[in-house]
Amino acid sequence: MTRKPQSDLRRGWTTGACSTAAVKAALLRLWGGAFPQTVTITLPRGETPVFALAHRAAGDGWTEAGIVKDAGDDPDVTHGVTVIARVEASDGGVRFHAGEGVGTVTKPGLPIGPGGPAINPVPRRMICQTIEECAATYGKQADINVTISIPNGAAIAEKTWNPRLGITGGLSILGTTGIVRPFSCSAWIASIHRGVDVARAVGLSHVAGCTGATSERVVQTLHGLPDQAMLDMGDFAGGLLKYLKTHPVKRLTIGGGIGKITKLAQGAGDLHSARSQVDFAALAAEFGEPGLADATSALHVAERVRDMPQRMADRARVRVAKALPETETDVVVVDRAGAILARSG
Repeated sequence: MTRKPQSDLRRGWTTGACSTAAVKAALLRLWGGAFPQTVTITLPRGETPVFALAHRAAGDGWTEAGIVKDAGDDPDVTHGVTVIARVEASDGGVRFHAGEGVGTVTKPGLPIGPGGPAINPVPRRMICQTIEECAATYGKQADINVTISIPNGAAIAEKTWNPRLGITGGLSILGTTGIVRPFSCSAWIASIHRGVDVARAVGLSHVAGCTGATSERVVQTLHGLPDQAMLDMGDFAGGLLKYLKTHPVKRLTIGGGIGKITKLAQGAGDLHSARSQVDFAALAAEFGEPGLADATSALHVAERVRDMPQRMADRARVRVAKALPETETDVVVVDRAGAILARSG
């Protein structure tokens, strides 16, 4: 299937934006007496999206409103979930709570400390600002308990980084701009950063970045690493190395298949097939076999040149070591079945 051009892709809204809209709708019922059909909020960069309500409920001293998250054309696992906000008076100030399907932080290193609901700082600020604006409109005190829920969120969270990051019981309420930009690399790289932060905070000295599930399984078993040490690097080797340069660890293992490790060895930072390619002409010149210039895959080259995986592993490790001179590094190359083709360092 051909991917549509970036300019044609439809943007969506983060769980943080949906939560803010749900809080506003619930407050309009709590303080104003009626639920609106739609609600408009202002995002950090000034956009003013309109949200339709998908859930309404009220009881003695509390109200709830829900918004269905639309992630646009982004392949987001939370697309289509209903984000529900319950509001009721607090003993003072705005207090956040994790309802059904929203996680609780259990490890240090994240923006929210252990024990807190996994509602990130920007969504908290957006919600607090909305509460203050509504309080001013209705002449109320901005003293509100906010409980965010996402039905089925605990099951969906198993497909995310949350269990590895020590966020238990559900999803996180995320977003820095309120907008989901389709196929954006920023969300994945932000997850890599949080993984590094958690690993450092819990005192891990050895972490691993792997390009896929097979290499991750092999590397984790090889080194006996805990889940929190496994950084879901994917194609973003450059993003991982850049962050580790300013947030160092003692030891880093890079694991991947022969194609992606070859691209890393040849200087690529983004290993996705749409954004970097193996330079077969360079391999042909290096190995003195002109016919390799017409190779269709790095595996094809490896079948022709027996020591090619080892040489690529060595070169990739040199590159990683150059980027992180204070870090002990090693590289593991695996095949699709999980057999180790080469190790360096």
